[in-house]
Amino acid sequence: MSLVRVHNFSVSLDGFGTGEGQHLDAPFGHAGLRLMEWAFETRTFREMGLHGESEGSFGVDEAFASQWGPGIGAEIMGRNKFGPQRGPWEDEEWKGWWGDNPVFHTPVVVLTHHPRPVLEMEGGTTFHFVDADPASALKQARALAGDLDVRIGGGVSTVRQFLEADLIDHMHIVLVPIVLGRGERLWDGLEELEQRFDIEATPSPHGVIHLIFTRRTAR
Repeated sequence: MSLVRVHNFSVSLDGFGTGEGQHLDAPFGHAGLRLMEWAFETRTFREMGLHGESEGSFGVDEAFASQWGPGIGAEIMGRNKFGPQRGPWEDEEWKGWWGDNPVFHTPVVVLTHHPRPVLEMEGGTTFHFVDADPASALKQARALAGDLDVRIGGGVSTVRQFLEADLIDHMHIVLVPIVLGRGERLWDGLEELEQRFDIEATPSPHGVIHLIFTRRTAR
């Protein structure tokens, strides 16, 4: 069976995966871009066109960042990752943070209590808006992914829900040396999570620590 994977998911020292006060000009709320600064110098993120014009680095951070895409056939994300709107869609012209040619190039299942028609974008990305629990959403994503793996792209509550449902096989968490104090915490309610995974830690010269969680037993 295909794997369910999380990649390049950053959390602060106090466990927050995003800050407080997300809005159009601040996707990570009061955290700004600090949670992702480690990634912006990597070749993978530069090739996505997210920051800078140089080719980017080939070091430790790139070695982890580059695992984001290979073998992925679909992504699942929460509505908060797709955009800042809440409640019924007031503007279906909103097509996400990523422009006309999003970085995914695969089907993307967006979890929302307010489904809307499939949104087809350039480059092979299609957004499918569904009201579903994690298991049902994963079933749909696997159907879209074929034999390839499914990535859980975030945000915080989406990753936590899939961990609570014990549906994640591989998870890459990046521990960033900042303290946010408020926002949305990843680890709440996940006591003894470490008993389900083998965990390896790799420090980066840029100050972050890459944590790899690998499921100990097959589901």
